[in-house]
Amino acid sequence: MNNSSSDKKITILGIGNSIFSDEGVGVHILPLLEELYKDDQSIEIIEGSTDGMKLLGPVEDTDYLLVIDAINAGKSGGEIITLKGEEIPAYFGIKMSIHQLGFQEVLFAAKLRERYPKHIAMVGMQPTCLELGVQLSPENQAKLTNLAEAVQHQIQVWREAM
Repeated sequence: MNNSSSDKKITILGIGNSIFSDEGVGVHILPLLEELYKDDQSIEIIEGSTDGMKLLGPVEDTDYLLVIDAINAGKSGGEIITLKGEEIPAYFGIKMSIHQLGFQEVLFAAKLRERYPKHIAMVGMQPTCLELGVQLSPENQAKLTNLAEAVQHQIQVWREAM
């Protein structure tokens, strides 16, 4: 295949429950990313919230999927975590996210239907607080720029390899 990198679509999918503080980081970062990529036609940004199987279409329709979510990896609050490829199913085996079962089913269905993205990464942030609240904790809010930089880095890595 001889497609230029401009022909390849990268889908950024922010998932999370924005009423449980830091659990909603994947949704809270989307306005920042929309501003960064507003003129980039090859980037599609989707707010997945906790939509579960409704996300199967967007997952199956891209070769490059970047999922943004809260990742409970036992790290310090606000720490940025990046998982790639086969590391992602291992993440789901540890039950790190409140809503992950729905998204785990999406990935499993895409794999069964042989329409799993060729390139997949998950970039997330260790939650500091998962209590009821529509704002990120101050610790995690202060690290949103770091999370955006991790997203930009992953996109750059993919583009250099395209």
